[in-house]
Amino acid sequence: MFPRTSGPARRLLQGGGAVAASLSLMAGAAWACPPEPENAQSKQASPQADGGEGTSGGPHSGHYRKAAPASTESEAIKGVRRVGGVSDAKGAISLMFIDYGHGRHKRTIMYATGTFGLKAYDVSADPRVPKLVGQLNMPGMWETEDTDFDPERKIIYLSRDPRAFGGNTRTGESGIYVVDAAKPESLKQITYVKVPAGHTTTCVNDCRYLWTGGPAKADWMPADWGGRPVWVTDVRNPAKPKVFADPIDTGRNDGKTDYTHDIQVDSEGVAWASGRGGVRGYYTEGRHYDPLAKRWRTASAHDPVPYAGGGLDEATTNSTFMHNSYRAAGRTRNQAADPRRWGNGKLLYVTEETFNDGCANDGLLVIASLKGSYGGEGWRSTPQDPFRLHTVATWGVAGKEGSDPASDDCSAHYFDVRDGIIAQSFYSQGTRFLDVRDPTNPRQVAYYRPADAASWQPYWHGRYVYVADNTRGVDVLEPTFR
Repeated sequence: MFPRTSGPARRLLQGGGAVAASLSLMAGAAWACPPEPENAQSKQASPQADGGEGTSGGPHSGHYRKAAPASTESEAIKGVRRVGGVSDAKGAISLMFIDYGHGRHKRTIMYATGTFGLKAYDVSADPRVPKLVGQLNMPGMWETEDTDFDPERKIIYLSRDPRAFGGNTRTGESGIYVVDAAKPESLKQITYVKVPAGHTTTCVNDCRYLWTGGPAKADWMPADWGGRPVWVTDVRNPAKPKVFADPIDTGRNDGKTDYTHDIQVDSEGVAWASGRGGVRGYYTEGRHYDPLAKRWRTASAHDPVPYAGGGLDEATTNSTFMHNSYRAAGRTRNQAADPRRWGNGKLLYVTEETFNDGCANDGLLVIASLKGSYGGEGWRSTPQDPFRLHTVATWGVAGKEGSDPASDDCSAHYFDVRDGIIAQSFYSQGTRFLDVRDPTNPRQVAYYRPADAASWQPYWHGRYVYVADNTRGVDVLEPTFR
């Protein structure tokens, strides 16, 4: 069977009211996640660092560490133009777009999350000039990375990292804030639930359940863990979330339970869990063949069935820490490489996030083949008999056109995909646009790197790309390269 705590999963109902906090905002740009490798020397470690996200006391202590400052004399732009944005969202980490109403009464609200909490901007009248219409103030909140939401019930799930409000990974509290966004002008917290993990939270099974992972382990967790795996929360009744006691996605790093960073659900419903040790996909509903149990069984959010995936080839990457991923399959099969040549859902697009010495050794975009991983190989992998996915190609920003040679803050971060183009954040190296229709040869076609860039996550929306920039707020870009 795939690694789980023995016995039936027990539910721990942990509800209750809000956790009050009114700490000052953390100053300056910060690196989002990393943590790899344990023996690397960190860049500009800040005094606030409390220990690595993946290993207690390790380097790259994560989000309280300030990124290397961008050059004040250097900026670059090609193939796009900035047409608008909002600077009052400084500290932005992620964005969401939720539609309200229909026909001529339809409007679109862009939600920004960050160290300030949650802000709502109406982009209906002019998408280039988002208009602030509501906010939920949570100064000192962390980390709300890749925040997810239920578009039908208009509920936003804010993930609380244990480092929020002055805490730390060893003893800090983690959990999920459940926010009612039915009225953007009047955002309300429905409840808050403690969860053993809290770095990122993702909807699965149409937002009836949540998967929450990361960061570094707490003091009370098993000594042989390298980081926090995934805990599942039942939010079918959002006012009374129920947390399953037994974690999932354990044993992810050659049999060792380690840091699961984030989950992306593809258009076929497969949940892809990225973290230290690679990327593994799970069925979370329906009846499927379990290659570990060697039988057909029904998958559920709290007892998923392994599908495919595994570790990435260390010879082609600079770490084993995989941050997020994307699989073009089903209705999205035409969004990346040509499926007629590369197959429907046969490739993974992965961010490797890491900060090593020197820009050239930082995290990459990695494109990997899932071939040979459908029999549970990624779950059976051990240090003695490791399984690795085949790397098709990688792309790093170091030395590329538009890069700032004075900056060593070069790791890849989140990306979004449309029509064969990946828009990807590279922190101080800005937002890059990569043509991946030929996955063996990713090709940069445009870039936007302002002098003070701290690009965390870009989003295709309509004709524009919205960039959550941790120092600038939100930039609205219009591609001109095609």
